[in-house]
Amino acid sequence: MSGLDPQDWTSMRALAHRMMDDVFDRAEQVGSGPVWQPMPQTIRDAFKRELPRQGRAAEILYGEFLEQIRPYSNGNIHPGFMGWVQGAGTPVGILAELLAASLNDNCGGRDHAAIEVERQVIRWAAEMVGMPEEASGCLVTGSSLANFISIVTASRAVDPSLRQQGVSGRKLVGYAAETAHGCVSRAFDLAGLGSDALRLIAVDELYRMDETVLAERIREDRKAGYHPFIIIGTAGSVDCGAVDPLEALADIAQRENCWFHVDGAFGAFARLSPEHAIMLDGIDRADSLALDFHKWGQVPYDAGCVLVRDRAAHAQAFSQSLSYLTRADRGLAGNAPWPCDFGPDLSRGFRALKVWMTLAHYGTDRLGEMVATCCDVARYLAERVENDARYLLMAPVALNIVCFTLVDLDDDAVDELVKDLHESGIAAPSTTRIEGRLVIRAAIVNHRTTRRTIDAMLDQIALLAEKHGS
Repeated sequence: MSGLDPQDWTSMRALAHRMMDDVFDRAEQVGSGPVWQPMPQTIRDAFKRELPRQGRAAEILYGEFLEQIRPYSNGNIHPGFMGWVQGAGTPVGILAELLAASLNDNCGGRDHAAIEVERQVIRWAAEMVGMPEEASGCLVTGSSLANFISIVTASRAVDPSLRQQGVSGRKLVGYAAETAHGCVSRAFDLAGLGSDALRLIAVDELYRMDETVLAERIREDRKAGYHPFIIIGTAGSVDCGAVDPLEALADIAQRENCWFHVDGAFGAFARLSPEHAIMLDGIDRADSLALDFHKWGQVPYDAGCVLVRDRAAHAQAFSQSLSYLTRADRGLAGNAPWPCDFGPDLSRGFRALKVWMTLAHYGTDRLGEMVATCCDVARYLAERVENDARYLLMAPVALNIVCFTLVDLDDDAVDELVKDLHESGIAAPSTTRIEGRLVIRAAIVNHRTTRRTIDAMLDQIALLAEKHGS
């Protein structure tokens, strides 16, 4: 036997049709089962087998998927999933993943259609947030990598010799709100700048970066001999969804000759909602931007994106001239620059197809309506909390994240209540700390979440609160 294709495709076709029917049957009834359920130890033990020497039939493996994997998935497609900012996916996204896998394109570069699809997606993303059409960018795993690429690009725009000589002895520093996502600090670490080079700036009463404190810290750093090179604004903070004053930060960056980067992992999509777009004024002035189509864009995981205003600066940070990656004027090795010139990955899947199909199928008007609906559901939750003496709303609701707690429960009780709530299968919020207090955090990112979902969660919380002493 040579090759890995089946000698008879009949059974494979039959299995594929069965899988597709099962997938869409589940999609139609996605809210009928539990959000999440714990994985029994016997099932965990099933994944401790030795490396297989002989293969097993695909039908057997699919049976194990149905019994041992699908029932114990993350649950973010379920309307009751509210714990972390994770999109729910869509039916057209499922189909796009199938089509992309059938092509098995490597999208590091070269001259094929997938590269043009990705370029189209990058142009659409730039238009979505108001950046120029000629902005560069590429699709990545998520905003952790997109923020990293942006920080590396910014540092090398200041000093191109960093690529050859490293950062030793250079006193580059950057600035972000103390509520910025942890991946920003990690990016400073991985870029060799050191996490201490990221100055965390205090926030105001709305949990936005305090621009006055920022300006003063920059002055202090310059006086101490440091070189401020980047200001990082957040459009949708991970804790409570706050949006930094982007216009003011852009003004300071321009005045201080700093790169202005925006982490808009999920919040950038608020630009699609006419009701909420004004909150992101200034995002169009960013020198670079991170966003995740797999969050509010509802594209299946993973589909992050980085945009950079200055294409030359972006390429300067990452492009390589290697004999085995020679760009030709025609043939398969043509069509430069390639996506690998704008990021660290040479081997890249065809992420762009699912983004392209999602945007083209739904259109930005409908996606904007979805964003507005999520924010409306979040406001409904906040109103119910504020109108019930048992609860406390712990932070302003800027977009779609609601942080609240129960008046009579301490941190330990809140922690236990949320774990019980997860195991009930009704809803899956997470926890965070606001003003030092452990609180329940509900992120309304799922396009399937409705007011009925909120009611069911609050009813279950009320029952559990009795158990935990409220």
